[in-house]
Amino acid sequence: MLTRKQHELLIFIDRHLKTTGFSPSFEEMKEALQLKSKSGIHRLISALEERGFLRRRHHRARALEVVRLPEALTPRTMVSLEAPRTDPGFAPNVIRGDFTQRLVGVRAASEAGAVALPVLGRIAAGSPIEALRDDGPQIEVPMALLGSGEHFALDVSGDSMVEAGILDGDTVIIRRGDIAETGQIVVALIDDQEVTLKRLRRRGNSIALEPANAAYETRIFPSDRVKLQGRLVALFRRY
Repeated sequence: MLTRKQHELLIFIDRHLKTTGFSPSFEEMKEALQLKSKSGIHRLISALEERGFLRRRHHRARALEVVRLPEALTPRTMVSLEAPRTDPGFAPNVIRGDFTQRLVGVRAASEAGAVALPVLGRIAAGSPIEALRDDGPQIEVPMALLGSGEHFALDVSGDSMVEAGILDGDTVIIRRGDIAETGQIVVALIDDQEVTLKRLRRRGNSIALEPANAAYETRIFPSDRVKLQGRLVALFRRY
């Protein structure tokens, strides 16, 4: 059984190796796991070595090899929507959110690397509705889909994001945060009252919340009327 940080590091190293062909630096691993020092990375790597998940090629710089990955109980209907950033020079504007800590409680759920996330309510993928009011049931999500950070889930109501593959009745997995790049799908709080799921666009000092359905219109607000609550990283669909 791996701890959450061990699992996060192993997945990060594996993805980095598959993407770049070489292992990440200790600084990259420290930033990815949001640790304060590299000594924590050393301890995690040693633990993964002892458990047979990692191998270090000695006398070579940045030479880590993933020997095996933990068996993951990944539902076929769970889809990761996380994408790498394509513009390293982009400096996103910041929209401040007002979530409280109770909205992002996450606990370990199984030895297979899953966590239980609270389903906090219904989010509008149509005309905005109130959401995030009452704690609902929980949903188990493979940790490999989440990465670092705090997460919560919301049930989708409406059809305005169908062209982005988000349907009425889906459950979206949201990474809590108050920054996002233009083009990402976000949970936005409008005038501290309405919550909606839309694609974020910036137009000067204005914020455009763009649907993915031609039957709906893009809504544009001054930036001070919109607070970002998080961004979409995965969705879950029941059949």
